Amino acid sequence: MKVTVHRKAHFNAAHRLFNPKWDDEKNKSVFGKCSNPNYHGHNYELVVAVKGEVDPETGFVMDMKILRRLISSEIEEKLDHKNLNIEVEEFKSLNPTAENIAIVIWNILRAHIKSDLEVRVTLYETPRNYVTYSGS
Repeated sequence: MKVTVHRKAHFNAAHRLFNPKWDDEKNKSVFGKCSNPNYHGHNYELVVAVKGEVDPETGFVMDMKILRRLISSEIEEKLDHKNLNIEVEEFKSLNPTAENIAIVIWNILRAHIKSDLEVRVTLYETPRNYVTYSGS
């Protein structure tokens, strides 16, 4: 029987949605005020879900202390209070949409979580706008 555990986290970051192949008019047409050349920010809420079999020895799917530390060191420290376009290597060549941010977070975490466990990332850009990515 599989169980899913969840860990919530948050970070604040600025970004600009922008395609460098387009002129300012097209960027504004597609991305609206999110293409502000001076950037804009969000208070992102993150939910990381890990699904797997319960370990009969520990009773855990995954030790939540380990998951908490992993999210803190690999995600929050890397993204919190950053300009994603300028300060985060992955987004220097990747448009930092909520979709792309969720994929980047998933890829980072996936590399640190046992392969027999499923990982799903849900990222809230606003209370009403959020994305979920689970590797496929």
